[in-house]
Amino acid sequence: MKDYKNLILKENSTIKEALKIIDSGAMKIALIVDEKKRLIGTLSDGDIRRGFLNNLHLEDSIESIIFKNPTVCSIDDTKEKILEVALAKKVYQMPIINDDGILLGIEEVDNLIKPKAKKNVVVLMVGGLGTRLRPLTNDTPKPLLKVGNKPILETIIESFSRYGFKDFILSINYKSEMFENYFGDGSTLGVNITYIHERKRLGTAGALSLMQGKLQEDFFVMNGDLLTNINFDYLLKFHKESDAKATMCVREYDFQVPYGVVDIADGVVKSIVEKPIHKFFVSAGVYMLSPSTLSNIPKDTFYDMPTLFEKLIKLEEKTVSFPLREYWLDIGRIEEYEKANMEYDEVFHA
Repeated sequence: MKDYKNLILKENSTIKEALKIIDSGAMKIALIVDEKKRLIGTLSDGDIRRGFLNNLHLEDSIESIIFKNPTVCSIDDTKEKILEVALAKKVYQMPIINDDGILLGIEEVDNLIKPKAKKNVVVLMVGGLGTRLRPLTNDTPKPLLKVGNKPILETIIESFSRYGFKDFILSINYKSEMFENYFGDGSTLGVNITYIHERKRLGTAGALSLMQGKLQEDFFVMNGDLLTNINFDYLLKFHKESDAKATMCVREYDFQVPYGVVDIADGVVKSIVEKPIHKFFVSAGVYMLSPSTLSNIPKDTFYDMPTLFEKLIKLEEKTVSFPLREYWLDIGRIEEYEKANMEYDEVFHA
Protein backbone atom coordinates (compact mmCIF):
# COMPACT_ATOMS: atom_id res chain seq x y z
CA MET A 1 0.00 0.00 0.00
CA LYS A 2 1.43 3.33 -1.10
CA ASP A 3 2.03 6.21 1.25
CA TYR A 4 -0.63 8.85 0.64
CA LYS A 5 0.77 11.86 2.49
CA ASN A 6 2.20 13.55 -0.63
CA LEU A 7 -1.17 13.22 -2.39
CA ILE A 8 -3.22 15.10 0.21
CA LEU A 9 -5.20 18.28 -0.40
CA LYS A 10 -7.78 20.18 1.60
CA GLU A 11 -11.17 21.18 0.17
CA ASN A 12 -10.13 24.84 -0.15
CA SER A 13 -6.92 24.08 -2.07
CA THR A 14 -6.47 25.66 -5.48
CA ILE A 15 -6.47 24.00 -8.88
CA LYS A 16 -2.85 25.08 -9.26
CA GLU A 17 -1.92 23.18 -6.07
CA ALA A 18 -3.84 20.14 -7.28
CA LEU A 19 -2.06 20.12 -10.64
CA LYS A 20 1.31 20.22 -8.88
CA ILE A 21 0.43 17.03 -7.00
CA ILE A 22 -1.13 15.26 -9.97
CA ASP A 23 1.62 16.13 -12.46
CA SER A 24 4.55 15.40 -10.14
CA GLY A 25 3.36 12.07 -8.77
CA ALA A 26 3.37 8.68 -10.44
CA MET A 27 -0.20 7.98 -9.32
CA LYS A 28 -1.76 10.97 -11.14
CA ILE A 29 -4.37 11.54 -8.43
CA ALA A 30 -4.98 13.83 -5.46
CA LEU A 31 -6.81 12.81 -2.29
CA ILE A 32 -8.96 15.36 -0.50
CA VAL A 33 -9.48 14.99 3.26
CA ASP A 34 -11.10 17.03 6.02
CA GLU A 35 -9.58 18.16 9.32
CA LYS A 36 -10.04 14.68 10.82
CA LYS A 37 -8.30 13.04 7.83
CA ARG A 38 -11.58 11.56 6.58
CA LEU A 39 -11.65 11.08 2.83
CA ILE A 40 -13.90 13.64 1.12
CA GLY A 41 -13.10 12.67 -2.45
CA THR A 42 -10.49 12.46 -5.19
CA LEU A 43 -9.26 14.63 -8.01
CA SER A 44 -7.78 13.61 -11.34
CA ASP A 45 -6.43 15.38 -14.39
CA GLY A 46 -9.77 14.73 -16.11
CA ASP A 47 -11.69 16.41 -13.29
CA ILE A 48 -9.51 19.50 -13.63
CA ARG A 49 -9.84 19.59 -17.41
CA ARG A 50 -13.62 19.45 -17.09
CA GLY A 51 -13.32 22.35 -14.62
CA PHE A 52 -11.42 24.41 -17.18
CA LEU A 53 -14.21 23.73 -19.68
CA ASN A 54 -16.57 25.30 -17.13
CA ASN A 55 -14.46 28.46 -16.95
CA LEU A 56 -12.47 27.66 -13.82
CA HIS A 57 -8.93 29.06 -13.48
CA LEU A 58 -5.69 27.99 -11.78
CA GLU A 59 -6.30 30.11 -8.69
CA ASP A 60 -9.87 28.89 -8.20
CA SER A 61 -10.77 26.43 -5.46
CA ILE A 62 -11.06 22.73 -6.25
CA GLU A 63 -14.24 22.47 -4.16
CA SER A 64 -16.67 22.39 -7.09
CA ILE A 65 -14.76 19.74 -9.07
CA ILE A 66 -13.93 17.21 -6.36
CA PHE A 67 -15.23 13.75 -7.21
CA LYS A 68 -17.08 13.06 -3.96
CA ASN A 69 -18.16 9.47 -4.57
CA PRO A 70 -14.86 7.67 -5.17
CA THR A 71 -14.61 3.91 -5.09
CA VAL A 72 -12.89 2.90 -1.87
CA CYS A 73 -12.03 -0.27 0.01
CA SER A 74 -11.74 -1.07 3.69
CA ILE A 75 -8.56 -1.78 5.61
CA ASP A 76 -10.11 -5.23 6.27
CA ASP A 77 -10.51 -6.09 2.57
CA THR A 78 -8.19 -8.71 1.11
CA LYS A 79 -5.96 -8.08 -1.86
CA GLU A 80 -8.29 -10.18 -3.99
CA LYS A 81 -11.32 -8.14 -2.92
CA ILE A 82 -9.56 -4.84 -3.65
CA LEU A 83 -8.48 -6.07 -7.08
CA GLU A 84 -11.97 -7.35 -7.86
CA VAL A 85 -13.56 -3.99 -6.99
CA ALA A 86 -10.89 -2.00 -8.87
CA LEU A 87 -11.31 -4.03 -12.05
CA ALA A 88 -15.11 -3.90 -11.85
CA LYS A 89 -15.07 -0.11 -11.45
CA LYS A 90 -12.18 0.34 -13.91
CA VAL A 91 -10.05 2.35 -11.50
CA TYR A 92 -6.28 2.17 -11.23
CA GLN A 93 -5.85 3.49 -7.70
CA MET A 94 -7.89 2.44 -4.68
CA PRO A 95 -8.06 4.61 -1.53
CA ILE A 96 -8.10 2.52 1.64
CA ILE A 97 -10.15 3.76 4.60
CA ASN A 98 -11.13 2.51 8.05
CA ASP A 99 -14.66 2.19 9.49
CA ASP A 100 -14.70 5.91 10.32
CA GLY A 101 -13.82 6.95 6.77
CA ILE A 102 -10.30 8.00 7.72
CA LEU A 103 -7.80 7.66 4.90
CA LEU A 104 -5.10 5.07 5.61
CA GLY A 105 -3.38 4.62 2.26
CA ILE A 106 -3.84 3.89 -1.41
CA GLU A 107 -3.36 0.75 -3.48
CA GLU A 108 -2.17 0.64 -7.09
CA VAL A 109 -3.90 -1.95 -9.26
CA ASP A 110 -0.65 -2.76 -11.10
CA ASN A 111 1.00 -3.74 -7.82
CA LEU A 112 -1.98 -5.90 -6.88
CA ILE A 113 -1.81 -7.77 -10.17
CA LYS A 114 1.91 -8.33 -9.96
CA PRO A 115 3.29 -7.26 -6.56
CA LYS A 116 6.95 -6.40 -6.27
CA ALA A 117 9.09 -9.06 -4.61
CA LYS A 118 9.90 -8.14 -1.03
CA LYS A 119 12.97 -8.99 1.05
CA ASN A 120 11.10 -10.04 4.20
CA VAL A 121 11.54 -13.74 4.92
CA VAL A 122 8.57 -15.88 6.00
CA VAL A 123 9.40 -18.48 8.66
CA LEU A 124 6.82 -21.26 8.86
CA MET A 125 6.75 -23.59 11.85
CA VAL A 126 5.77 -27.03 10.58
CA GLY A 127 7.58 -29.45 12.90
CA GLY A 128 4.71 -30.40 15.23
CA LEU A 129 3.35 -33.92 15.71
CA GLY A 130 -0.32 -33.00 15.26
CA THR A 131 -1.38 -35.48 17.95
CA ARG A 132 -4.91 -34.04 18.29
CA LEU A 133 -5.57 -34.88 14.64
CA ARG A 134 -4.67 -38.54 14.86
CA PRO A 135 -5.22 -40.87 13.06
CA LEU A 136 -5.03 -38.38 10.14
CA THR A 137 -1.50 -37.41 11.14
CA ASN A 138 -0.18 -40.91 11.70
CA ASP A 139 1.22 -40.94 8.18
CA THR A 140 1.03 -37.25 7.17
CA PRO A 141 2.25 -34.13 9.02
CA LYS A 142 -0.62 -31.79 9.82
CA PRO A 143 0.51 -28.94 7.49
CA LEU A 144 0.45 -31.43 4.58
CA LEU A 145 -3.15 -32.51 5.21
CA LYS A 146 -5.32 -31.39 2.34
CA VAL A 147 -7.92 -28.68 2.81
CA GLY A 148 -9.79 -27.95 -0.37
CA ASN A 149 -7.62 -29.54 -3.02
CA LYS A 150 -4.16 -28.85 -1.59
CA PRO A 151 -2.11 -29.08 1.61
CA ILE A 152 -2.72 -26.43 4.28
CA LEU A 153 0.90 -25.30 3.95
CA GLU A 154 0.59 -24.78 0.21
CA THR A 155 -2.32 -22.40 0.74
CA ILE A 156 -0.25 -20.47 3.31
CA ILE A 157 2.72 -20.15 0.95
CA GLU A 158 0.49 -19.04 -1.93
CA SER A 159 -1.16 -16.43 0.30
CA PHE A 160 2.19 -14.84 1.18
CA SER A 161 3.39 -15.11 -2.42
CA ARG A 162 0.42 -13.10 -3.71
CA TYR A 163 1.67 -10.16 -1.65
CA GLY A 164 5.21 -10.43 -3.03
CA PHE A 165 6.80 -12.44 -0.20
CA LYS A 166 8.85 -15.10 -1.97
CA ASP A 167 11.51 -16.29 0.50
CA PHE A 168 10.51 -19.01 2.97
CA ILE A 169 12.22 -20.98 5.70
CA LEU A 170 10.42 -24.12 6.86
CA SER A 171 11.29 -25.36 10.34
CA ILE A 172 10.73 -29.11 10.07
CA ASN A 173 10.95 -32.14 12.34
CA TYR A 174 8.19 -34.78 12.18
CA LYS A 175 8.35 -36.64 8.84
CA SER A 176 10.57 -33.87 7.52
CA GLU A 177 11.35 -35.70 4.28
CA MET A 178 7.70 -35.38 3.21
CA PHE A 179 7.99 -31.58 3.16
CA GLU A 180 11.21 -31.64 1.16
CA ASN A 181 9.80 -34.17 -1.30
CA TYR A 182 6.59 -32.18 -1.84
CA PHE A 183 7.89 -28.60 -2.01
CA GLY A 184 11.55 -29.04 -2.96
CA ASP A 185 13.18 -25.64 -3.38
CA GLY A 186 9.80 -23.99 -3.97
CA SER A 187 10.39 -23.30 -7.66
CA THR A 188 7.17 -25.03 -8.72
CA LEU A 189 5.27 -22.41 -6.69
CA GLY A 190 7.46 -19.53 -7.86
CA VAL A 191 9.10 -19.08 -4.44
CA ASN A 192 12.36 -19.93 -2.68
CA ILE A 193 12.25 -22.47 0.14
CA THR A 194 15.04 -23.51 2.50
CA TYR A 195 14.77 -25.86 5.46
CA ILE A 196 15.86 -25.84 9.09
CA HIS A 197 15.86 -29.22 10.84
CA GLU A 198 14.81 -29.29 14.48
CA ARG A 199 16.58 -32.30 15.99
CA LYS A 200 14.34 -31.97 19.06
CA ARG A 201 11.30 -29.93 20.01
CA LEU A 202 12.38 -26.32 20.45
CA GLY A 203 9.08 -24.44 20.46
CA THR A 204 8.09 -21.65 18.07
CA ALA A 205 10.69 -19.17 19.34
CA GLY A 206 13.34 -21.77 20.13
CA ALA A 207 13.47 -22.88 16.50
CA LEU A 208 14.36 -19.32 15.53
CA SER A 209 17.69 -19.72 17.36
CA LEU A 210 18.73 -21.98 14.46
CA MET A 211 18.35 -19.06 12.04
CA GLN A 212 20.96 -16.66 13.41
CA GLY A 213 22.55 -14.83 10.47
CA LYS A 214 19.85 -15.89 8.01
CA LEU A 215 17.41 -13.07 8.75
CA GLN A 216 18.52 -9.55 7.88
CA GLU A 217 15.13 -7.82 7.56
CA ASP A 218 12.04 -7.85 9.76
CA PHE A 219 10.50 -11.27 9.21
CA PHE A 220 7.21 -13.12 9.54
CA VAL A 221 6.70 -16.14 11.77
CA MET A 222 3.58 -18.24 11.34
CA ASN A 223 2.35 -21.59 12.52
CA GLY A 224 1.89 -24.01 9.64
CA ASP A 225 -1.57 -25.20 10.67
CA LEU A 226 -3.46 -21.92 10.22
CA LEU A 227 -5.74 -20.75 7.46
CA THR A 228 -6.26 -17.01 7.17
CA ASN A 229 -6.80 -14.43 4.43
CA ILE A 230 -5.02 -11.65 6.32
CA ASN A 231 -3.46 -8.91 4.18
CA PHE A 232 0.23 -9.47 4.96
CA ASP A 233 1.17 -6.12 3.41
CA TYR A 234 -0.95 -4.38 6.04
CA LEU A 235 0.73 -6.36 8.81
CA LEU A 236 4.20 -5.39 7.55
CA LYS A 237 3.22 -1.73 7.24
CA PHE A 238 1.66 -1.71 10.73
CA HIS A 239 4.78 -3.31 12.23
CA LYS A 240 7.11 -0.78 10.62
CA GLU A 241 4.97 2.26 11.38
CA SER A 242 4.74 1.13 15.01
CA ASP A 243 8.56 0.97 15.15
CA ALA A 244 8.11 -2.31 17.01
CA LYS A 245 10.61 -5.02 17.79
CA ALA A 246 7.84 -7.59 17.81
CA THR A 247 4.24 -7.62 16.59
CA MET A 248 1.74 -10.29 17.58
CA CYS A 249 -1.46 -10.86 15.61
CA VAL A 250 -4.31 -11.26 18.07
CA ARG A 251 -7.82 -12.59 17.71
CA GLU A 252 -10.80 -11.66 19.85
CA TYR A 253 -12.14 -14.67 21.72
CA ASP A 254 -15.52 -14.74 23.47
CA PHE A 255 -16.25 -17.02 26.41
CA GLN A 256 -19.71 -17.29 27.91
CA VAL A 257 -19.99 -18.51 31.48
CA PRO A 258 -22.85 -21.05 31.41
CA TYR A 259 -24.14 -20.00 34.86
CA GLY A 260 -25.22 -16.92 36.73
CA VAL A 261 -22.10 -15.27 38.17
CA VAL A 262 -22.54 -14.05 41.74
CA ASP A 263 -20.62 -11.05 43.10
CA ILE A 264 -20.07 -11.58 46.84
CA ALA A 265 -18.50 -9.25 49.40
CA ASP A 266 -18.12 -10.35 53.02
CA GLY A 267 -20.64 -13.10 52.42
CA VAL A 268 -23.27 -10.69 51.10
CA VAL A 269 -24.63 -11.16 47.56
CA LYS A 270 -24.10 -7.84 45.78
CA SER A 271 -25.26 -8.77 42.29
CA ILE A 272 -25.93 -11.64 39.91
CA VAL A 273 -25.04 -11.54 36.22
CA GLU A 274 -26.70 -14.27 34.22
CA LYS A 275 -24.36 -16.10 31.82
CA PRO A 276 -21.96 -13.18 31.22
CA ILE A 277 -19.76 -13.07 28.13
CA HIS A 278 -16.09 -12.34 28.67
CA LYS A 279 -13.96 -11.10 25.80
CA PHE A 280 -10.25 -11.76 25.49
CA PHE A 281 -7.54 -11.30 22.91
CA VAL A 282 -5.62 -14.47 22.12
CA SER A 283 -2.51 -15.02 20.05
CA ALA A 284 -3.37 -15.87 16.44
CA GLY A 285 -0.07 -17.64 15.73
CA VAL A 286 1.19 -14.98 13.28
CA TYR A 287 4.04 -12.64 14.21
CA MET A 288 6.52 -10.12 12.85
CA LEU A 289 9.92 -9.80 14.50
CA SER A 290 13.02 -7.69 14.17
CA PRO A 291 16.25 -9.68 13.60
CA SER A 292 17.60 -8.17 16.83
CA THR A 293 15.09 -10.21 18.84
CA LEU A 294 16.98 -13.41 17.97
CA SER A 295 19.73 -12.53 20.45
CA ASN A 296 17.21 -12.99 23.26
CA ILE A 297 16.51 -16.64 22.40
CA PRO A 298 18.65 -19.32 24.10
CA LYS A 299 20.17 -21.91 21.80
CA ASP A 300 19.19 -25.56 21.80
CA THR A 301 16.47 -24.93 24.39
CA PHE A 302 12.69 -25.18 24.25
CA TYR A 303 11.39 -21.62 24.07
CA ASP A 304 7.88 -20.63 23.08
CA MET A 305 6.69 -17.34 21.62
CA PRO A 306 4.87 -16.04 24.73
CA THR A 307 8.12 -16.45 26.68
CA LEU A 308 9.99 -14.41 24.07
CA PHE A 309 7.39 -11.64 24.23
CA GLU A 310 7.54 -11.65 28.03
CA LYS A 311 11.31 -11.25 27.86
CA LEU A 312 11.07 -8.40 25.35
CA ILE A 313 8.49 -6.68 27.55
CA LYS A 314 10.77 -7.04 30.57
CA LEU A 315 13.60 -5.51 28.54
CA GLU A 316 11.22 -2.63 27.67
CA GLU A 317 11.42 -3.38 23.97
CA LYS A 318 8.39 -2.22 22.00
CA THR A 319 5.90 -5.04 21.43
CA VAL A 320 2.56 -4.33 19.76
CA SER A 321 -0.58 -6.22 18.79
CA PHE A 322 -2.23 -6.37 15.37
CA PRO A 323 -5.96 -7.18 15.68
CA LEU A 324 -6.86 -9.82 13.12
CA ARG A 325 -10.45 -9.47 11.97
CA GLU A 326 -10.12 -11.42 8.73
CA TYR A 327 -10.91 -15.10 8.34
CA TRP A 328 -8.78 -17.20 10.69
CA LEU A 329 -8.92 -20.85 11.67
CA ASP A 330 -6.49 -22.84 13.80
CA ILE A 331 -6.75 -26.43 12.57
CA GLY A 332 -5.95 -28.34 15.73
CA ARG A 333 -8.79 -30.82 16.05
CA ILE A 334 -10.85 -33.05 13.75
CA GLU A 335 -13.90 -30.75 13.91
CA GLU A 336 -11.76 -27.75 12.89
CA TYR A 337 -10.26 -29.72 10.02
CA GLU A 338 -13.76 -30.58 8.81
CA LYS A 339 -14.84 -26.94 9.21
CA ALA A 340 -11.84 -25.79 7.14
CA ASN A 341 -12.82 -28.10 4.30
CA MET A 342 -16.40 -26.86 4.35
CA GLU A 343 -15.37 -23.17 4.30
CA TYR A 344 -12.32 -23.32 2.05
CA ASP A 345 -13.92 -22.64 -1.34
CA GLU A 346 -16.04 -19.77 -0.03
CA VAL A 347 -13.09 -18.07 1.68
CA PHE A 348 -10.25 -18.69 -0.76
CA HIS A 349 -12.01 -19.05 -4.10
CA ALA A 350 -14.83 -16.53 -3.68
